Amino acid sequence: MRKKYEISKGNAAEIKEYRQKVKDKYVDRRLYALQLLGEGEKTKEIAKKLDVDKRQISLWAKKFCERGGINGFIKKPGGRFRENMSYEDEEKLLEHFKEQAEKGQIIEISEIKAAYDKLVGRKTNPRLIYVVLRRHNWRKVMPRSKHPQKADEEAIEASKN
Repeated sequence: MRKKYEISKGNAAEIKEYRQKVKDKYVDRRLYALQLLGEGEKTKEIAKKLDVDKRQISLWAKKFCERGGINGFIKKPGGRFRENMSYEDEEKLLEHFKEQAEKGQIIEISEIKAAYDKLVGRKTNPRLIYVVLRRHNWRKVMPRSKHPQKADEEAIEASKN
């Protein structure tokens, strides 16, 4: 038998108050469904009113109850890298590599990653370094002496005639 998640009338009043502050219409819609559920409406009626599947409303109620109320329900878990250090700390880390780049030295991502991991104190995902570099407006620039398919000087002169 499935566990039934119930929302009390007290929670419904709390949700109603909180909905006045919410600016995101999708969050408001979910909270409204929970408010109606707490006020005693049936899941079928709410689903019809909001044009949502009744199972979705049950899932919202489950999340609300399991995550400890409104704050747990609204907070979205995951979805981005957790911040290991502040923007300023990242800037300090990249300063050393920026000096190397300005001298014309080639910098590899593995070097930056090793320094980053050492500062953080654990291994991180290699993609995180690219996120950090993009956040600090770094871009890949590779020197090239000449175009690989450039014609020789004689061919260029011959085509001008």
